[in-house]
Amino acid sequence: MAAVPLVEYEAASAEVRAVYDDIMATRQTDWINNFWKALANDPATLRRTWESLKAVMAPGALDPAVKELIYLAVSVTNGCRYCMASHGAAARKLGMTPAMFGELLAVVGMANETNRLADGYRVPVDERFENLF
Repeated sequence: MAAVPLVEYEAASAEVRAVYDDIMATRQTDWINNFWKALANDPATLRRTWESLKAVMAPGALDPAVKELIYLAVSVTNGCRYCMASHGAAARKLGMTPAMFGELLAVVGMANETNRLADGYRVPVDERFENLF
């Protein structure tokens, strides 16, 4: 059960409906998912989060499918079932296969393991890696 009521389109204020309309137009869909309905309890948070997400996920140097795979990987690491479902569906729509998902999980698992090992052992960063970014 949600911690807040889900704000349906019909019950939404004009401010919230404007964001909902933009979400539906941008995503080319006819419905609003529960994440946005929950955020609509705070219209400022709804608008800010939508505008930020829209900007980050917009076409850019990274392919949209790559962005969704990254989002899915972070969601898996963070254990967010909702975001795994949402961005998993988006990644599938953009071509993610079951084999790709399996490899993604293998990479996520390996990265989490080696990150924890490196942090646990307090491994100093090699000089050759220091100035790569």
